[in-house]
Amino acid sequence: MDTELLIKTIQLMLAPAVMISACGLLLLGINGKNTAISNRLRLLNDEKRRYFAKIRDGKELEYFESSRFYSIQKQIKVSLYRMKLVRNVILCYVLGLFMFIFTSLLIGIEIFVAIFITKYLILAAFSLGMLLIAIGLGFALQDTLKGYKILEVETKADD
Repeated sequence: MDTELLIKTIQLMLAPAVMISACGLLLLGINGKNTAISNRLRLLNDEKRRYFAKIRDGKELEYFESSRFYSIQKQIKVSLYRMKLVRNVILCYVLGLFMFIFTSLLIGIEIFVAIFITKYLILAAFSLGMLLIAIGLGFALQDTLKGYKILEVETKADD
């Protein structure tokens, strides 16, 4: 194998490698958000159970408690939707990561088995990976907007 071909192959393999690192960072960030939303949902559910227990025991909720109970129910509903969005983001990022790894493998295979179709597979795998990351970013944007909606619900409940 000549040096020029080897250098070209390494350059070709760098693009998916950079995207693999970028996907890893994106996954790290969204996993933190996933954990935060999960913990928030658990806390809200725990608080909701306490209000249900009070109601079940025949006690009437005061105005503030009733307002908070209503706010919690709305927040849980929106937070569950956010969890669905975050799940979709993670799914897209992981599938995109898989496609970039697959692209790297195809580039390596193409060195030894120069079949006409491998060039198209490489392009298709890399493009699909980029598309999946873009779709994941769309879900992340929706999640950010929903996060703002939850804050609106919570602050309006305090008024």
